[in-house]
Amino acid sequence: MEPHEAVDAVIADLRDHRITGDGSGLFTATRHIGLLCHLAARMAADAEYQLAPNIAGLPPAEALGQTAGHLGRAIAHYTQALSPLVTLSRPGAQATLQKQLDAIDQHGRLRVRLDDAGQALAATRVCLGVPGRPATPSTTASVPVPAPTVRRRS
Repeated sequence: MEPHEAVDAVIADLRDHRITGDGSGLFTATRHIGLLCHLAARMAADAEYQLAPNIAGLPPAEALGQTAGHLGRAIAHYTQALSPLVTLSRPGAQATLQKQLDAIDQHGRLRVRLDDAGQALAATRVCLGVPGRPATPSTTASVPVPAPTVRRRS
C-alpha cells in the first residue's frame, strides 16, 4: 500500500467510526490513537528507508518526515481529547444542572481537539501531495446535553 493510500485508509476509518461522549467513544478514541501511532511509525520507517541509496517509488524523505510530524500532532490532539471523554463518559455525569454545564464545556474541548487532529491529518495529506478532501472526522462527540433553561422574572 502506498503511503497516501495508507493515510486515506486511516482517515476513512476515523471518519467511519465517530467518537461519542460515552464509554464507547473512549474506546473508539483509543483505537484511533493506535491507528495513528502505527501510521506514524510506518511513515518514519519509510523516511529512513528512503534515505538509503538507490531507493525509488516512495515520496521524498523530507515529505515522509513531515508527514510523521503531522501524524504526531494528530496523536497528541487525540490523546488530549481523552480527558474530556473520560469526564463525559462517567456514570451519572449529567445528573445535575452544574454537571450538565460542565459536560457542555467538556464537549467543547473535545470538539476543539478533534478538529485540531483533523487539521493535522489534512496537513499530512498535503505533505504526500494528495489532493484535498475533507481530512477527517468531524468526529465530534454527540453528547445529548439538554440546554439550560433561562428563567425570566415577571
